[in-house]
Amino acid sequence: MDAQHRDLAAGRWWALSLAEQLGNIGSEISRAIRWTSRNPDTAQAALYRALELLDLTLADPRLRRARPRLREVARVREVVVDFFAGSNQYGSTSASMQKYFDAYAIAARKR
Repeated sequence: MDAQHRDLAAGRWWALSLAEQLGNIGSEISRAIRWTSRNPDTAQAALYRALELLDLTLADPRLRRARPRLREVARVREVVVDFFAGSNQYGSTSASMQKYFDAYAIAARKR
């Protein structure tokens, strides 16, 4: 699969704070949720972009020094995949996903 966010993958993503990264990921998650019932292909594309951004976040060298944050981002990826493509064993809802990511978008905006 080709990188959807080539400029971000080139290192620009790591210049963003974790709150900014997760807020941006939340935008893709919101798109995936919004399009799930209307256009599954568009929803899937948004999910793939969100997963790509999550993977870039997991590769962020700053997270290597912050183990609890690294674990949280890894768990977020797990929950997102479980919600969209798994059995939803964590019992996530569209509202709970939105609430989680919105908190980061709000925090990033306050800075």
